[in-house]
Amino acid sequence: MAADPLSDEQREIRDLVRTLARDRIAPRAAEIDRTAEFPWDVVELFREHELFGILYEEEHGGLGASSLLALVAIEEISKVCATSGLIIAVQKLGSLALRLAGTDEQRERWLPRLASGEWLAAYALTEPGSGSDSAAMRTEARREGDEYVLNGSKRFITNAGVAELYTVFAKTGPGEGHSGISAFVVEASTPGFEVGRIEPKMGIKGSTTGEIFFNDCRIPAGNLIGEEGEGFKIAMRVLDRSRPGIGAQGLGIAQGATDYALEYAKSRETMGKPIAEHQLVGGMLADMETKCEAARGLLYKCGQLIDDGVDGPELTKISAMAKLYCSDVAMEVTTNAVQILGGYGYIQEYPVERMMRDAKITQIYEGTNEIQRLVIAREMAKENRAFLLAGVA
Repeated sequence: MAADPLSDEQREIRDLVRTLARDRIAPRAAEIDRTAEFPWDVVELFREHELFGILYEEEHGGLGASSLLALVAIEEISKVCATSGLIIAVQKLGSLALRLAGTDEQRERWLPRLASGEWLAAYALTEPGSGSDSAAMRTEARREGDEYVLNGSKRFITNAGVAELYTVFAKTGPGEGHSGISAFVVEASTPGFEVGRIEPKMGIKGSTTGEIFFNDCRIPAGNLIGEEGEGFKIAMRVLDRSRPGIGAQGLGIAQGATDYALEYAKSRETMGKPIAEHQLVGGMLADMETKCEAARGLLYKCGQLIDDGVDGPELTKISAMAKLYCSDVAMEVTTNAVQILGGYGYIQEYPVERMMRDAKITQIYEGTNEIQRLVIAREMAKENRAFLLAGVA
């Protein structure tokens, strides 16, 4: 892979995102965290500069969908504000089912509103009793004539209360396990749809995370994505392509913390010299930078493979690897950044304590890292590498 796989046009967009992040979003980051209010001004900034468009094809009002460029944008924004980076990541997550399995009519109806940022999207899979075990979901969708009637609830839904469009997974075949799950589009204005408690959180405080309820929620039968029973397969295809976005968020947090810790260590003096010149601190910084760069190589490779149309086991494996490694690096690097700042790292006046809190969730949502390790190991077990051992005694 090239050291910088971006085209000239993509570099221009990256530089725009980097400038917006530095000049417009960074000054807001601490306040967003302090108030825990959803940053509509950041959404408006993204709309103004057509940043949502990088997620969508030109035929739907986008700039030409590129997973690699989307990952770069999420990374750049997350360097200064993980909440703001998540806005782009979840817009992709919430609309991928439509892009992958929707009809032309469905795409034409909803994707232009998402590409412009007029509407925000959300992805509703997790329930109070089913996180990693999707087959245990209890939300049901019952067909009645030309409608489906949804009943049940979802939990830990990012963008709850601010999204206008939800990709919802529900059982159309109770008792059929994964094969009984179907996918639907639900608009927030639909009667019977209700947003419940918005959770107070340790990190990404400006992002809404909440419960949603379906109480005899009637939607047109045309809101079914794909066919009945295909919901689990659609959900997994979505996650293969969206999990790297969480990796990009983690990488951005890690690189932002590294950059801040480096500048601090160059200016903070002890024993007559900057602490960056002390071997132990210098060694920590070197490890932080190396791990960020390694994570970036894995993440960008994943983005390129998605753009090249790679699907199936190869994508599943590298997607899980990218999410796992980038988020683990985020947690390790931000913890070390706090350590380098010492007492200052532990107080809210400095951003690294926020970065450390924000980093933790990247190891949990869109599949815990324990699940990612299971996925990677499962795919490895399917591979035949015996030829590598030929001739080895």
